[in-house]
This record gives sequence, C-alpha cells and structure tokens, in this order.
Amino acid sequence: MLSVKKSEPVEFQAALIAKFDEIVKRYPEGRQKSALLPVLHLVQAEFGWLSVDAMDKVAAYLQIEPIEVYEVATFYTMFFLQPQGKYMLEVCRTGPCCLVGAERIMKHIENRLGVKENEVTPDGLFSWRGIECVAACGMGPVLQIGPNYTYYENLTEDSVDQLIEELKRK
Repeated sequence: MLSVKKSEPVEFQAALIAKFDEIVKRYPEGRQKSALLPVLHLVQAEFGWLSVDAMDKVAAYLQIEPIEVYEVATFYTMFFLQPQGKYMLEVCRTGPCCLVGAERIMKHIENRLGVKENEVTPDGLFSWRGIECVAACGMGPVLQIGPNYTYYENLTEDSVDQLIEELKRK
C-alpha cells in the first residue's frame, strides 16, 4: 500500500497544464510517459508534495496507469509523498559521513527542531531526513538544504544552528 497522507482534491491550473503540454511535445508521439519525471517535478513544485490525487491526475494526463506514476514517485527520493517543511534538511547518512558525526548531527537537528525525521515543524519551515550519499565523502558530515539543494560540509552542531537561524530569518 502506498503510504501517503490524505489531502484535498488537486486541480491543475491551465498554466501548469500548458507546461505539461510543452514537456510532452519534446517526446515522440505515443511516448508521453517519457515526460513523467519533469511533470512530477512541476507538480511537486506547485503543491509541495505528491498526493495520491495529484499522481492519479498525472497518470490520467499522460494516459498511463496510476501504478506507473507511483512506481516512479516512490523510487526517487527527491519526490515527497507527504507534506514537507519549506526547507528540507538532508543529512548524508552513509558510512564515511557517519564515521565523522552524521548520526550526531541528525540527533542534534531532531532536538533543535523538535521533530522526528520526515515530520514538519509547527511553523511549517523545516523537515529533515537522512539520505544516501551526496558524493562529498571527504568533507563529511554533509547537509544539503532543499528546495535549492545548497550543500554544507564539515558540519558541527554550531554550524547547523547557524544555518537554521539564517533560514528562519529569510
């Protein structure tokens, strides 16, 4: 069973559908499924996450089965199946980063924000999670902050606190 939170019904506005149309035109006739990744990115940018209703509407638009959309959305970690904070703090949790303190940084973020992994702070600003390798093994622990995916290396609890405060001020 797909584990996503319930949401209000989703409606795609004409401007968003026009963007879909432009993307689909890039691919040969009958190959509209090739547009799935960029279309999902647009939907997530518009709504902040991919609800089942949104994924079903993407499937209908692309004339594919809903399961084909779910398979892609659940495979790629850049797609969110539940609401997230405005800023997603993602800490590399693979071996090299863990050896230099990634687990300590994740625990610090949890305590500092007061929410567990994949939860949203009450003000809606932050979510956090551990992720797989971000290819910066020599500079760990490493954090990337979405939606812009800015990277920060050689983290300490103090540098994480500074980043959180900077984001709050934005």
